[in-house]
Amino acid sequence: VRYYKDYIDSLSKFLKKIGVNINTVPVLDVLRNNTSKVIGSRSFSNDPKIVKKLGIICVRQYKKNKLGTVIKHIPGHGCSLEDSHFKTPKVYLKNEVLNKVDFLPFKGNSSKFAMTAHILYKQIDKKNVATLSKKIISKIIRNKIGFKGILISDDISMKALKYNLITNAKKSLSAGCNIVLYCAGNIKDSFKIIKEVP
Repeated sequence: VRYYKDYIDSLSKFLKKIGVNINTVPVLDVLRNNTSKVIGSRSFSNDPKIVKKLGIICVRQYKKNKLGTVIKHIPGHGCSLEDSHFKTPKVYLKNEVLNKVDFLPFKGNSSKFAMTAHILYKQIDKKNVATLSKKIISKIIRNKIGFKGILISDDISMKALKYNLITNAKKSLSAGCNIVLYCAGNIKDSFKIIKEVP
């Protein structure tokens, strides 16, 4: 734990030096044997209690250094076999299992920001991935997990979302996201989103 804190302290100095005030960590997805490689070594562990503990330490240490954090991918990406950059991951696990494993690391974390998962949790919302699901954001993220901070969508240009960028942005906000993240870097699309999404 001490080495991890020292690492965060060192990285924080560098980030502040270059003008960065928020780091999009920690990844609180719980690793499984068949977890998509997109998560891979970004996960702390296959034990949800360890992931939770290290996540809390990470957020607190960044806070001490006056840097923000973004816990992700809420409510949990470790249960997914697919990479949401390229297709829509579908998870069929029951709510009880998700609550004990995947939701657990996010509970009680004091991060002011969280990033959503573009995952279809079929037992909770059959039609909408978490980012676009009022049900998941309201009942799971806000209520069961208890996250009260600023909710950021994962990148709306990822293939897991089936609509165009404008629709993806509008649906994310309508579902309960506070901020929409667009990372593809096309300046024309950026201006189009700014213009058409209130």
